[in-house]
This record gives sequence, C-alpha cells and structure tokens, in this order.
Amino acid sequence: MNPNLLIVDDEKPTRDGLRSALEDRYEVYVAEDSASAIELLESETFDVLLTDFRLPNNEDGMKLIGRAKTLPKQPICILMTAYGSEELAVEALKHGADDYLAKGRMQIDELETRIARALRLRSLESENQTLKQQLNKKFGLENIIGESEPMQRVMDIVRQVAPARATVLIQGESGTGKELLAKAIHQLSPRYVKPMVTVHCAALSPTLLESELFGHEKGAFTGAHERRIGRFEQAEGGTLFLDEIGEVDETTQVKLLRFLGERSFERVGGNKTLSADVRVVAATNKNLKKLVGIGEFREDLYFRLNVVELWAPPLRDRLNDVPLLALNFLSEFAIENTKAITDFTAEALEAMIRYNWPGNVRELRTAVEHAVVLSKSEMIQLTDLPHSVQSRGVIQNEVQLNNPIIEKGVTLEEAEKQLIVRTIKECRGNRTAAAKKVGISRRTLHRKLHRYGLEGI
Repeated sequence: MNPNLLIVDDEKPTRDGLRSALEDRYEVYVAEDSASAIELLESETFDVLLTDFRLPNNEDGMKLIGRAKTLPKQPICILMTAYGSEELAVEALKHGADDYLAKGRMQIDELETRIARALRLRSLESENQTLKQQLNKKFGLENIIGESEPMQRVMDIVRQVAPARATVLIQGESGTGKELLAKAIHQLSPRYVKPMVTVHCAALSPTLLESELFGHEKGAFTGAHERRIGRFEQAEGGTLFLDEIGEVDETTQVKLLRFLGERSFERVGGNKTLSADVRVVAATNKNLKKLVGIGEFREDLYFRLNVVELWAPPLRDRLNDVPLLALNFLSEFAIENTKAITDFTAEALEAMIRYNWPGNVRELRTAVEHAVVLSKSEMIQLTDLPHSVQSRGVIQNEVQLNNPIIEKGVTLEEAEKQLIVRTIKECRGNRTAAAKKVGISRRTLHRKLHRYGLEGI
C-alpha cells in the first residue's frame, strides 16, 4: 500500500505537475488552500504533507504545518516556497517542518529522494519505539537487552532482589552495563517513585567524596560558604548507586560502614546525627576480595556491601546478544544522525559476532556509532566498522570461506533463524544441547522456534 501524500498549492499547474510526478509511488491528494487542506487532514490519515509557503486568504504553510502537528498521527511536513532564504528555512523548522525546499531550485528527483528519506527515518523511529516498548515489557527497564543464558540468569536475580532492601554489590568489567543493572534494580523495586542518585566515586578526591556523600556544614573547610546537603539525604526513600566503590578512601569507608550498619551519619563539620532511608547499590570493576587481602579495602565493609552479589557478564560470554544489541544501537544512531540505515550486511554481523569485545557493550555501542557515521549505504558494511573489528572478521572469513556462519544478504532475523536451524541439526535434534550451544535457555529457544514457525524441525 502506497503512502498517502497531500499537496497544498494555490497554483493548479504546480499541483497537477507534482501529482503527475508522484502518483506512481504515492496516493496523492491535492488542495488549493488551507481550509480545504485542513478538511482533508481531519478526514484522512496522511504520511506526508507537502505545502507551499504562501496560500490564499492570508494563510501560510507554516500555520498549516502547525495545525497538522496537532493531529493524532502527525504527517511528515515539507514546506515549499518560491522565496527561499536561510531565515525562512530556520523559521519553518521551528514551526515543525521536517524539511524545506526552494521551488526555483527544486528537482523532482530530489523531492522524491527527500520524501523517501523522511519516510524511512519515520519508520526507523517507529521501529525503535516498538523495540523499546517490547524490551521494557520484558525486563522492566528498556535499556537492559539480552536473551542469552548469562543475561537471563542476571535478570532473574535482579527481579528477585529488587523488592528487598538488601545492599547489592555489582561486579564486572568496565563497559558491561553495571549502572544499567543498578537502574533495573531501582526501577523494579518499591522505591522506583523516589530518586536514584548516582555517585562516581573514582571521579572525586577523598575530601570531595566525603562531602559529596554526606554533605557539609557551613565553614567545615575552606570554600564551604554554606551548608550542603549530601547524596544520602538527596536519595531519601530511594536508591544510592556508588559506582567504582573500590576507589573509596579509608576514612569514607569507615563512614559508609557505619551508615550500612546504623543508617546514620553526620555531615562533614557537623555534630548532629542524621538518618536516611536509602538502599545502597554499589559497583566495581576491581577484585574487592583481592583488595581486602592486601589491606586496601575493609573486610567488614566488603561483607556489608556484599549481601547480594551480582556479576555483570562480559560481552564475550554472551556473543549471541550482539545482533540484538547492535540493532538497538543502530536504530538509535541512525535517528540521531538522520541516516536511513536499517541493517547490517552478513559480513559485518559475522565480524561483530566473532570479535571478543574487550571493552564490552560500551565498545560495541561506540563501534556501531562509528559505523553509522561513516556509512554511505542503507546497510552497515564490514568496512564501516572499526579496524579492530574488521580485522577479526577478515581473519575468520579467510578460514571459513567454504562454510560461512551467515549467508550474504540476509537480515538479522533470518541470520538468527539460520543459526538456530543449523545448530539443532548439528545437535541431531537435541534442543537442550542446541540451546546450550547457542547460549540461550531452552525456554528462549522454544519461543524463537514458535516465532519462526520451526516447531517441526
């Protein structure tokens, strides 16, 4: 079904010419003035509104665009004018126009390209929103992405511990998403209506960190010109996330230990004992047990923090999550960079799956952004990826030329389908073994088989 397009122009030759040029690809409607256009907009749903700037009866296209943007389904709005100027273009965009064209320099090919590009971007935005809604429904937090067995285990623990008050210690390498897990714990807890306050401990000196956490009284130290409320007080009723807890100095460790035991503290330079109803979630990329062993971290504080221990798995241990993560990042950065990129080539996807991602999800996110910025086509090519990822794909492809993991020219869904079918065959129909080999739970495999209509294999 072709998209609906409304052309608004008071000149009949222009209306007829545009209709003739565009009717092969669009269901074209025309209107000669603002009143007729509004009547059509309220009776039909349009994907694109193409309007002249100057309209009869002292109306103009920007006012019409403003009206169109109040509709339940807003069309893509493109303003045309014979009086092209940079100031008018800026004004049009301020009024909600998605694009701006000067009639005198307008070519039909360019117009068609701009309309198609705008529609593709709108489609990407819709797909991205749908994906986020699906992820939010599944995980309770839209930014936690992963169907692999390691991530399913982590999320099961998150759901179990979220309703409790217990302190949680999240451990894992840099870039594994420890802060996202902390946010998930907060969002799924009864405290979600209260603030989650984050403190990056490694970014502050010992003196500043103590003041940041517990606040200070006026005159407590040079530069303390007034009383300052600390993060514990700001997080009242909610969650305090202490990132890089392994960097905390000994003095602050003592005060943290006291708070975790008594739920009380004093501001720096103060004598009044305060209390706060705050849940503490801490994270580190260091081995705290080792730090305890060499005397750099208090053992009693370690045990207070480690009521529930949660390990964020490195991306190399859940490589089958790479396609889903990559597609999510692709949707985000395609919209951010106004590029109509929809997928990855098989070669690019295979290289990403084979790479070991020492920087974990953070590195993958950066790699996809890099690829989107450099890409000149509607699909991310192997050559668009950073050289470190490319070289891994090239080396493996030389070895696997006669038996590629993924066939060329397929979508991510088709690639996943191929992988599942091939793995089940390799496991001689043993679905439990196939699920383990792919890195997902048997339940997830069953759901995917149902989705792809493969229950009979």
